[in-house]
Order: sequence, then C-alpha cells, then structure tokens
Amino acid sequence: MSDQADRLTAKRREFLKLLGMGGAAGAAALAAGGAAPSEAGASAKPETGYRETAHVRKFYETARF
Repeated sequence: MSDQADRLTAKRREFLKLLGMGGAAGAAALAAGGAAPSEAGASAKPETGYRETAHVRKFYETARF
C-alpha cells in the first residue's frame, strides 16, 4: 500500500473507533442518569403531547371514528 492509502485507512479506523466509543458513552449516560432528572422535573413541567379534550372528542364524534 502507498503512504497515502495507509493514512486514509488509519483515518477511517479512527473515525469508526470514535463512533463506537461515542455510542457506548451515550448509552452509559442514559443508563446512569436518564431517569433521575425526569422524576424530579415531572411536577414542574406541564404535560405535553396528545390529550383527549372536549373539542377532540367532538371531532371524533363528527368524523365517526
């Protein structure tokens, strides 16, 4: 192999190593501290997302779902 090909191969290997380590570090961070902040902040934040309210129920009635 040429010197340039060796450097290119080394760069690819380093990239893949970093990618693998980054994924492992992200998984470890989620496992270690993912649940504690959500429990503490659950009462402070208003709930977002889907909620079946009166106007949503009315839509379902008129749309015949």
